[in-house]
Amino acid sequence: MKKPIVFSLVHEQSMFMTAIMSLLTFLSVLALGVALSIGTGVMRWNSQWELFATVQVMDSGKSAATRKIIADNADKIDQATEITTEQMTELMSPWISGGGVLKNYLPQMWEIRFKSKSDMDAVGEQLSKNARFLTHATALKTSTRAGWQMILMSSLILTLTLGAIGLCISYIARNIALLHRRELEILNQIGASDNFVAHQMQIIVGKICIIAAGIGFLAAAPVLLLILSAAHSARVGLMAMMGLSGMGWLTLLLLPVAIVVFSIWITRRTTLKILQNT
Repeated sequence: MKKPIVFSLVHEQSMFMTAIMSLLTFLSVLALGVALSIGTGVMRWNSQWELFATVQVMDSGKSAATRKIIADNADKIDQATEITTEQMTELMSPWISGGGVLKNYLPQMWEIRFKSKSDMDAVGEQLSKNARFLTHATALKTSTRAGWQMILMSSLILTLTLGAIGLCISYIARNIALLHRRELEILNQIGASDNFVAHQMQIIVGKICIIAAGIGFLAAAPVLLLILSAAHSARVGLMAMMGLSGMGWLTLLLLPVAIVVFSIWITRRTTLKILQNT
């Protein structure tokens, strides 16, 4: 029996598809890597400060009562540090001049680290009657919210990129079928099934996507490492907490594999739809 004719991409098509899939894989890995890094930073950020709180006494007449509450709850407090007026003046000196006048308006402050969340809630309720009780998690909520917003934007970019991959693969498969219409007719005449033709298309697209996914991942990994290095070097707030764990890198490694599988599935679905309509 004569062997069925198997068609393939011409050189220009192959180069174009490899280039576009490499770029889209690069963007996908980068977007997911940034989202995972920021997510790790947010979790580290929250866990670092979740047991910390600041107590601010604006009325000096309530200072003794506040100090007594802190002393009475020493068993619930891991560490309590009173911030002196000199320390506050030094911290605020870059923004406010006239240190002598400033001392008259500075509150009396303690920075407290509690042993548990329940301890912080119980003592905080007592302290709030005489002073302003502000947890660090509440004070840093703006930074945390910004982190989640960046994760959302990275996830949106990832979703759009995956959608672009689906559209590109669908268009390329449709274009290949139109260019090789004669070969498809011959395959049908010799009894080749639609599944056989779709399988041939999957092999062609799969080989190209595997190469492109590898190129995209290898290009994205150094960029991610550079971003993380720059964030750590900045040593500023949430940025310094960004990072990728072993599980994060494994997830990034699995993303190109998922893109290849997704591309093969799109190719089969598009090819069968074209064959059924011809």
